[in-house]
Amino acid sequence: MPLHPDAERCLAMARAAGARPYQEMTPAEARAAYRAGRAAVAPDPAPVALAQDLAPTDLAFRLRRYRPAGSAAETVLPSLLYLHGGGWLFGDLDSHDGTCRLLCNAAQCQILSVDYRLCPEHRFPTAVEDAAAALRYLHANAASLAADPARLMVGGDSAGGNLAAVLALMARDGALPALIHQMLVYPATDLTMAQPAYQRATQGLPLTAATMAWFIGHYLNGADASDWRASPLRAASLTGVAPATVLSAWHDPLCDDATAYAARLAQDGVRVTALHFADQMHGFLGQGRIIRSAGTAIAMLGACLAQAIAESR
Repeated sequence: MPLHPDAERCLAMARAAGARPYQEMTPAEARAAYRAGRAAVAPDPAPVALAQDLAPTDLAFRLRRYRPAGSAAETVLPSLLYLHGGGWLFGDLDSHDGTCRLLCNAAQCQILSVDYRLCPEHRFPTAVEDAAAALRYLHANAASLAADPARLMVGGDSAGGNLAAVLALMARDGALPALIHQMLVYPATDLTMAQPAYQRATQGLPLTAATMAWFIGHYLNGADASDWRASPLRAASLTGVAPATVLSAWHDPLCDDATAYAARLAQDGVRVTALHFADQMHGFLGQGRIIRSAGTAIAMLGACLAQAIAESR
């Protein structure tokens, strides 16, 4: 299926602005380009009851706490730890602020967004370790955050979806607090780049196989791509991890990473909801100013989170 006209419009805007592939830039240039591009397509920030930056002294990174519109400060809520995308190399609390606000309201849960440290300054497994530290912080400080420690979830998009999947495996194995759900939005699950979609998404898209190779090279810096902490699809078993929602887009080199992970979860006996957008491209969730399907996807993801919360009571 061809790209949706809204996605084509985003691509035309990028071409008109003279956008270059990230792999042709330095990391600093790529970060600046991503920040500018994100601002042009992100929706206006939705009102929430709270958007609070946190800088815990025992963590090496910042957090941002969101509470849904209409919620009282003292109400104990289920909480989602959100890990942003950006190839482990860019993205921050601000780049995904709009997405977190919409998702917070859609799911009626608290969100703790993580500003984990980025490569190439901080290579694998630093992002994994930061994500794990953030989940431990959320659990340990549940009382002061008005979070229910028995109803914790993880989620993220792209690189963040990769990290969320790894946290779910760690939680299953007892290394992290237990989870009731994992939300993986076009996640990278196999950094060996062995999935067929890499052969299909090679040009004309914001994320291509060459771009992913550039990201992976900076992130792993020679580490073993088959390590399950880098490639959760290659874990020996997914049995026993938290139920999942997995979203994929056809025009995306990570399409088969997502669909293969969803299939593997089901094969290993894990309840999974697979959402597929055949006319969309990688990154569309944060482009709601232009791509109307972003709002649809967030509503669907929010409904899946809300169902997981309801089932956990």
